Amino acid sequence: MFDHPVLRRYYQRYGPAPFLPHPVPQREPFRVLAESIVAQQLSNRAAAALTARLWSLVEPRPGALLKVAPASLRQAGLSWAKALALLDLAAKAEEGLLEGLEDLEDGAVKERLQRVRGVGPWTAEMFLMFGLGRPDVWPVGDLGLRRAAKARFGVEAEALPAFGEPFRPYRSHLAWYLWRTLD
Repeated sequence: MFDHPVLRRYYQRYGPAPFLPHPVPQREPFRVLAESIVAQQLSNRAAAALTARLWSLVEPRPGALLKVAPASLRQAGLSWAKALALLDLAAKAEEGLLEGLEDLEDGAVKERLQRVRGVGPWTAEMFLMFGLGRPDVWPVGDLGLRRAAKARFGVEAEALPAFGEPFRPYRSHLAWYLWRTLD
């Protein structure tokens, strides 16, 4: 499938990454984005625990989340910033912000999502990858990606954009494989 030997080697070791052209399981955009907000600046383990507490408190739907007080979200372990970001996401989702994202180009998706409080480039890129299954997202601001690229290839953060170029149109796959090397 891959022309690049590094991608072929990782594919053989880790199997298919969860992005196109492989079948991508459809996930509810609101839930993916909410979980990305929760995961900001957390380890995978901490994010999973916090997300589990959140969804045990409230059903993962915008209308349900809007009925929860910010203080209750704080009691579930969210920071004020994340609680307010989730509530803003829920309100904007109710207004239709998340509709039709699959039909937009990556840049337009990022621009739209960054209208939500607390959603920056990293969160939008995670959504492109794990919400829409986009195969060519290269999240150079991700700390895990930076650590893995440095450990496996000696690539410094400032060189990551150029390092990713030969892997087009499968940079999401490369990022996912590099994250696997950290596990």
